[in-house]
This record gives sequence, C-alpha cells and structure tokens, in this order.
Amino acid sequence: MTPQETLVQKINDHTAVVGVVGLGYVGLPLAVEKAKVGFRVIGVEQNPQRAAKINAGQNYIADVADADLAAVVADGRLSAATDFSRVAEMDVIVVCVPTPLTKNLTPDLRHIENVTGEIAQHLRPGQLVSLESTTYPGTTDEVMLPILEGSGLKVEEDFFLAHSPERVDPGNQRYTTKNTSTIVGGVGPRSLEVAVAFYRQTILEVVPVSSTKAAELVKVFENTFRAVNIALVNELTLLCDRMGLSAWEVLDAAFTKPFGIMPFYPGPGVGGHCIPIDPHYLEWKARELNFNTRFIALAGEINRHMPEFVREKAIRVMNHLAVVPRNAHVLILGVAYKRDLDDCRESPAIEVIKLLQHEGASVDYHDPHVPELAQDGIVLSSIALTAEALSAADLVIVTTDHTAVDYEFVVRHARHVLDTRNATKDVETGRERITLL
Repeated sequence: MTPQETLVQKINDHTAVVGVVGLGYVGLPLAVEKAKVGFRVIGVEQNPQRAAKINAGQNYIADVADADLAAVVADGRLSAATDFSRVAEMDVIVVCVPTPLTKNLTPDLRHIENVTGEIAQHLRPGQLVSLESTTYPGTTDEVMLPILEGSGLKVEEDFFLAHSPERVDPGNQRYTTKNTSTIVGGVGPRSLEVAVAFYRQTILEVVPVSSTKAAELVKVFENTFRAVNIALVNELTLLCDRMGLSAWEVLDAAFTKPFGIMPFYPGPGVGGHCIPIDPHYLEWKARELNFNTRFIALAGEINRHMPEFVREKAIRVMNHLAVVPRNAHVLILGVAYKRDLDDCRESPAIEVIKLLQHEGASVDYHDPHVPELAQDGIVLSSIALTAEALSAADLVIVTTDHTAVDYEFVVRHARHVLDTRNATKDVETGRERITLL
C-alpha cells in the first residue's frame, strides 16, 4: 500500500498514534477526545508543570471533564512529554500552539516556526501534520511546508500536510470539540483525504475546502465577523451615551425581530486569544497584497477604545458622586475576559485597571475564578465580596458578568455600580445606584 493508504487504514482502525503539540485550551480537549475513542495520544507540552499534571491525570482546562482525563491517562491512552523526541512514534501530529501579535499588531509566528522545525528533525514517511492554530492565509503552505520539506521528504508523497482551524469556544456547554463542525484544507488531494479521515473519527461534521489557504481564511473571517459586529454595537453604545439613551434597551428591542438581525452586545472591550487578535492577521495579510481592509481596521480601533470609554464614564460617575478620581477606591468585579472562565488573556478589565490606577485611584478586584492576577505590571489578589468591601468602594465596576456573583447583593451594599455588561438587568431595587455602560 502507499503511505497514504497505510495511514488512512491506521486512522480508520484507530491504531494510529496521535500527537498533539500544545496541551492548552485547544490541544487538551482534542487530545482527550481522540483518546476516548481508542487512539493512543502523546501530548507534547513544553510547560513541565502542565505535562506533569497530565501524566498524573490532573486536569487544568475547564472544558475537559476531570473524569475523562483521569480515565484516558489511567488506561495509558494519553501521556505527555516535554520534548519532541517521540515525534517519530506519531502517525498524526496536530499543532495547537499560540499565534500572538507583536506590539505593532503584526503576526508573531515564532511558536509555529519553532515547533515545525522540531517536527522536521524527526519527520518520517507516512505522517500527517495538521495545523490548528489560527493564522493568516498562507501560513501552512508558505511557512510550514518549506521547513518540513527541509527534512528531505516530499509532501503528498512521503508525508501529508493540512490546516484545520480550531473552533473552540471556552466555557460553551452546548458546543464542544466533538459537536462543533470542523473545516479541513490540505496542501493537495492526498493530504485532504488523510486529514478528513482523521477528523471524522471524533468530530460529527467535517467540512472539506479546496486548500489550506481557504481553511485559514475561514477561521480569521469567523472571528473578524464577530469583531466587526461587536464594534458596531460598541459604537452604538457611544452614540447612545451622547443621546441619553440606553443601548441595552435599544438592542434588546431590535433583537426581537425574528429575521435579518443577530444578537451582539457591547462591553468594556474584547478579550481572549481570538477576537482581539485574529482580525489583525487578516488585516496584515491584506496589506501584503496592497489591499486596505477598512472595516477591520475601524472595528479594531473602536473595540480597543472601549476601556478608555469605561475610564471616562467612571470619572463622570465619580464626579457626580463628588469623588476625586485620584482619591477614589474602585472595586472591579471580574477580570477574566469572559463569563465563568479563569482566562485573562487580552482581558479588557486589565486595561481598565491600568487606566484607573493611572488616574491615581486605588483598585481592588473580585473574581471567583481568578484568585491571583499578575499581568502587564498589575499584581493583585482577589478580595472577598463582602458587604464591607462593597460599601468601602467609591465605585464598583462590573467588567465580567460571572454568574456566581449575586448582583442584588452587590447593588444593595455598593455606593454606586458602573455595569459594563448589563449584569444587573434583573436587579429591581436600587437601580438609581446603577449606571449602565
């Protein structure tokens, strides 16, 4: 049989060994799903603390069930290594590494490049390499492929290369790795066939596309779509602020229309690893082609401005309360970028804290999911959400609407609440002490 036929057979009978490089929010759920259906999975995790936890059956990702992880580790179907020495054992290698931005908002592909170089040193015939990291169209073909072929092996003949962008939505209880459709593009028809066979083992719907570039563009467009629509409602919020209207009332009414509209809501900014970053990957690629993505640039500008607007509105509230900002004590509720998560990546709350501290305010925070915060020069610990802590604050700002927080309790004891998430929408008593974004 050809290398392609052999690999497809091993995938279909689950004797293929699966490697997952990067056991974070994307990689670990994928590794566990593959192990649950019988594949032997080797994770490559260069954080030794994380690797040790995996090998001890200890979970650190909320979207993975503790029992599922413990079971596949105990059965010997999942283990973790901290280097690439076991790449030769793997039949399928899935790359799930971060793709951040530089300070100049340009793509930073050093993790992809470094990992691909390590894989190339151990590459052998009959392997599939699939990139899941979100990136600009062309990365798989133009960055990874030359590095891998530097091994002396030829794609579509000796090994296979594909892109299948991750679609993880952290904290989503309805859509998981298994029941979220996945996009797959190969560098050629053989790579596509092998990759589709692999992903169909654990994902209910696999959608093939014509190329890796098409697959890469699908993902950055998905998140750009969200960024642009969030920017639209954020801009509406800025306008409503000047008009003396509630953006929340306007949006809730608009979203009652059963067609032609999709709900998006404003907030203190956008966070996480996707929405604040991915549109800039597309924007950068467009500039390389001498194309100006004006919508994307404007959306990024609006969303990045929102923490400044929170600061501005907080100062207005303080002035109304006769509180001098440089003498103010502010309590921030929620520093994670999203409700009910412990993830602070790109969280707008961080920027809000920095801006308020720059004004001279004393800032504390409470977050039931983030006990310690050490990021961007901020070093704080979550304080208990007591009546005393609330009443001691000149202003309480809700920046993340965690469901574990009792907002009636907050409003009852706070001097005033600036709610950037409409978390207090069901609070009836004390609404005179609530200002919405």
